[in-house]
This record gives sequence, C-alpha cells and structure tokens, in this order.
Amino acid sequence: MIDIQYIRENPELVAEKAAQKGYPVDVAHLVALDQERRTKLGAVEALRTSRNENAAKMKGGKPSPELIDEGKRIKTELAQLESDFEPLDAEYWKLLRSVPNMPLETVPVGSTEDENVVIKTVGEPTSFDFTPLHDYQLGAEDALDLIDKERAAKIAGSRFAYLKGGLVRMQFAVIQFVMDTLGDEKVLQKLIDENNLTISSKPFTPIIPPAMLRTEPYVASARLNAEEVTYKIEQDDLWLNASAEHTLCTMYWNEVLPEAMLPVRYVGYSTSFRREAGTYGKDVEGIFRLHQFDKLEMEVISTGETGLQEHKLLVAIQEYLVQQLGVPYRLLNKCTADIGKPNASGFDIDCWFPGQQNYRETHTADYMTDYQSRDLKIRTRRADGTIELVHTNDATAFALSRILKCIMENYQTRGGHITVPEVLRPYMGGLTEI
Repeated sequence: MIDIQYIRENPELVAEKAAQKGYPVDVAHLVALDQERRTKLGAVEALRTSRNENAAKMKGGKPSPELIDEGKRIKTELAQLESDFEPLDAEYWKLLRSVPNMPLETVPVGSTEDENVVIKTVGEPTSFDFTPLHDYQLGAEDALDLIDKERAAKIAGSRFAYLKGGLVRMQFAVIQFVMDTLGDEKVLQKLIDENNLTISSKPFTPIIPPAMLRTEPYVASARLNAEEVTYKIEQDDLWLNASAEHTLCTMYWNEVLPEAMLPVRYVGYSTSFRREAGTYGKDVEGIFRLHQFDKLEMEVISTGETGLQEHKLLVAIQEYLVQQLGVPYRLLNKCTADIGKPNASGFDIDCWFPGQQNYRETHTADYMTDYQSRDLKIRTRRADGTIELVHTNDATAFALSRILKCIMENYQTRGGHITVPEVLRPYMGGLTEI
C-alpha cells in the first residue's frame, strides 16, 4: 500500500494518478478519515495509559475505593472508545489499501491496453511456404498426439489439458534452460553491462514455493484478485496461487532482512491456477489460456536504490530468454491503465504466434517500489543500523503452456512436425524434432 504521509502531502496528485490507473479513490474522504482516526486513536492510547497507571497504583496492598471506581470508569470509557474506533479503523485500512501505487514518470498515460507503447520489435514474423497450423491442430490425437483437452474436459471441465510425450519433454527442457541461464553469473553480468547497470551479478536461486497461501498475507501482497483470478479452498483459509510470485513476495512477511542478504533473487517454479473470469469465448482452443498451468517466475527483493535497476535487469533477462529461443517478439511499455494496482512500472513482451498471425502477451515485468513491502512489513536493516522498507520486483521467465504453444507454431514443419529450438536440444537428449 502507499505511504499515508505521501497521501496527506499530495492528495490531488494521488487522486489524479489513481484515476489514470483506473482506480478512482475518494482521497479527500481518506484524508479526513485519517485525521479522525488519529484523533480517536490518540484518545484510546491516552486512556490505555491511564488504565495502566491506575492498575500500577493498585499493586502492593488493598486499593482504595476511589482507585477501584476510577478503574471501573476507565474500563467502561475505554470499551466504548474502542468500540467506536473499530469500524473507523476498518474503513480506513480498506480505503488506504484501495489506493494504487503511483506510476513512474516513464509510464505512458493511457486508458486501455491499446495505448501501451511498443518500444521495439525484434525479428520478423515467422514466414512459411504453407498455411501454419495452431498448436491444437499440431498436437491433436490424429497428428502428433501432444495435447488432449477433450479428455481433460471430461474429468476437470473446460480450459484444462493433458500434455503428452515430446511436449512434456520440451517443457522440462525449457525449465532446465531457464535454471541454467539464471544461475550463470557470466550471463547476468553480460546483461548488466549491456544495459549500463551498476548492480550485483548474484545468480537466482531456484525455489519451489507453496502453491497455496492464507488470506492475510495474500491481501497484504496486493495481489489477491478473488473475483477474476483466484480459486478459494472453501473448507480452509487458503487460496490457490495464480503465480509463483504470490508466495514468493510474501515469503519474508513481517521480517527484517540484513542489507548484506540483498538482493534476494529467486526463480520460482509452480503450478498456477486462474479462474480466467471475463475471458469467455477467448482462446478456447489450444493451451494459451488454461485454468491450470506451470510457470517460472522471477522475484527480486532489493534496496530502494537498486529497485529500478533490478526492474531493468529483469526485462533484459526476459528478452535474452526469448532471443535464445529464436522467437520474434515486441517489447511494450505498459500504460497507466494496464500496469496494475501495485505496480509503479510494467513492461510486456508479446511473442509472435503464426497460427493466429498476431503478437500475444507471454511475459510481464512488474516493479512495485515499496508498495508491497509496506503492508507485508518486509524491511531491511542497513549497515548503519537504520531500518527501511525493501523494494520488490517480479517478472515472468516463462508461462510454460504459452511458450510451448509459441514454439510449436513458430517451429512447425510442412509435414506437421515441430523442430526443437537449438538451445533446448542439450536438454532433450539431442532430439531435433518432435
């Protein structure tokens, strides 16, 4: 969440920027509510102090009737004040959490994703001397027999799939390729140098996080989107995560990390679950948009000074990974309406899908500044002993079903086979074609 002091000092700017992101907030009401809350909280704390002082006087002997009466009066008055304060406090926190993060100056102002700005396009759309097929046509049972959505629908419903054979081997090849790349300091240093960054080349640690998390940390992460995205386990206070970053950014909830530990860089592998509400009729065929999919996600926790550089590094890594696969893509600077509530900046990579003859989103990189860490209470103790909020970043390495579809369509042959990208062949026993 955003710093309340910043809102107090910049109410009009906060209202303007929140509206630009599509989150209209009654900032004037929040400021008034904040003032009222501080006044009542001061009264509650003063009365609690009086209660403690009165209790201290009662120790060591029989208390006087006056002390007993004073204690009863304070108890009654405090109970009433606390009762009045609770709904005010609840409204305050709800409204404060509804304020989005402020976008950086480099974020273009726009009201829809159509106003995202294409920074560059890399590679020409893949051309064929035949009509390219979709992933579901290439993977059909009477073709390569790699994808079975009909039987998955029979036992789980729509937007589920069985992945089979060589496609499964390719998924694990992609995973190993990413792990090796992100664990290679030489590759990271090369990207740091190419982008004129002055941050550590510390490698990413592979991690398999929990696939579920409780409501309290999920709400604090500003990532809980129950209506559109997330599945709830009704019998328990647990949600299925919609991406590994949700259980990675919350990992150090309520902790103070030593500065020497930063940056924390993880690449998390997790099965993810999304309701995909609002996408009825979209991407019904194939494996581009599923309720269950596996994903590799990068998460970085850093100091405030290096947060933006870490954001740039993550985008550079994303480009490098796609370039190594030899897939055409474009890089977009996302506009205010599309970067999301907790983000101060966001970039997308859209890869080329020959079956659809279109660029589609495969990667997102999000920079949250200290918006997440403030509510999660994740801080760092600096070398001089001061304690500050950390900055957080997350970015897609690969959403595996999407990149598999992308590879299938870009590397298809006239005969309906799939050429294995050269960079993946060492992880597939030298297999060159599926």
